Amino acid sequence: MHMASPVKRRKARIEIIPLIDVMFFLLAAFMMVSLTLQKLKTLKMDLPSSVAAKSDKKPDLVTVDITKSGDLRVDGKTVSLVELEELVKLRFEANTNLPVYLKPDASTPYGRTIGILDSIKGLGISKVSFNIDPPKDGAIR
Repeated sequence: MHMASPVKRRKARIEIIPLIDVMFFLLAAFMMVSLTLQKLKTLKMDLPSSVAAKSDKKPDLVTVDITKSGDLRVDGKTVSLVELEELVKLRFEANTNLPVYLKPDASTPYGRTIGILDSIKGLGISKVSFNIDPPKDGAIR
C-alpha cells in the first residue's frame, strides 16, 4: 500500500552555473600550473649576420617617373612621350612579359598620368602598375 507523504517530492536537477564556475576555475588553475612547468634553457650565441647579395643583372622592368610639371623620366633621364613609347616598344618586343611602373608625383595632373597610361596600354602592354610612395606624415589624402 502506498501512503502519501506530507512533504512534496522534488525532482532532481543539475545546476549548470556552478558547474561553469568550477570549469573556469579548473581551466585557470591548469593554465597557471602549465606556465610554471615551462623551463627556458637558452645559450648565449653569436649568430652570423646576413648581407643581401647584390645582383649585377637588373630586372627587366621600366619605371616611369612623372614629375609635377608632367615631364617623364626613365632611369634618371628625361624623355618625351614619343621617346618613351619607342623605348617601351623595343623592350616589350624583347620581353612580352614586361612590367611598367608609373610613378607620378602627388601633384601631377590626373589627365597627364592617364594619358601616359593610355599610350603605354596602346602598345599592347598589359602589366602596368602605379608605384606610389606613402605620405611621409602618415596622413591619408
